[in-house]
Amino acid sequence: MSFPALHIDTVGTQGPNVVLLHGWGVNNAVFSPLKNALHQYRVHYVDLPGFGLSPNIDGDINQWVQALAQQLPKNAIWIGWSLGGLLATKVAVDFPDSVSTLVTLASSPCFMARDANDALPAWPGILPAVLAQFSTQLNRDLPRTVERFLAIQAMGSDNAKADISQIKQLVLSKPMPSRQALAQGLTMLGEVDLRQQLNQITQPWLRMWGKLDGLVPRRVIQQMPQAENISDILLSKASHAPFISHSDEFLHNLLPWLTKYQQ
Repeated sequence: MSFPALHIDTVGTQGPNVVLLHGWGVNNAVFSPLKNALHQYRVHYVDLPGFGLSPNIDGDINQWVQALAQQLPKNAIWIGWSLGGLLATKVAVDFPDSVSTLVTLASSPCFMARDANDALPAWPGILPAVLAQFSTQLNRDLPRTVERFLAIQAMGSDNAKADISQIKQLVLSKPMPSRQALAQGLTMLGEVDLRQQLNQITQPWLRMWGKLDGLVPRRVIQQMPQAENISDILLSKASHAPFISHSDEFLHNLLPWLTKYQQ
């Protein structure tokens, strides 16, 4: 299956390939603060379908993941934040030759809180009412809904107002996301559950968390699989956007880990 071409800004001409996937409601401009720090890599800053300058792609997470795997280099380092982390995780499961190493930032294999069932224990996450509220507001006031979500991203940060201002300035430099893409993303956050597929990930996997994250509770860490290929780093003062709110500490942890696994 062929898909519309996604908008991908590639920076750098040498070094290992790095793919950066942003979260819901924003676009690849949110990663602008990282550009200097990643200069030794060939970095692909992706606008997800319907976000930034990328066209919509119909379907669910499976179609999005297929499009990403088709249009990005094989054997790359994939770094995904929030919803982008969910997508990067699924790429690592479904297209393992695409992902040499995986980094997930403030992300969860299952964003929605869930009750226990016969196969899985109860899971901490976003309450269904919160996502339902976002979905309702999408149809009423799209810019306000995105702005409110951005405010939640920075909750708990020492510099919340500055963080929100920086994120908004970067994000609003591009077109607003399409209603279709926002709705698709909310559906993924509400319905996708990759917990039973995580043991298929054999690549080196760094998981970075914010202790003050209001969307991905730190209790998630205790329920994630542990293995020799997996590392967890909890940033004690960060919330849901550690690369914005605590960029120095974030890079101090990320860059040495990436260096260890360079080809």
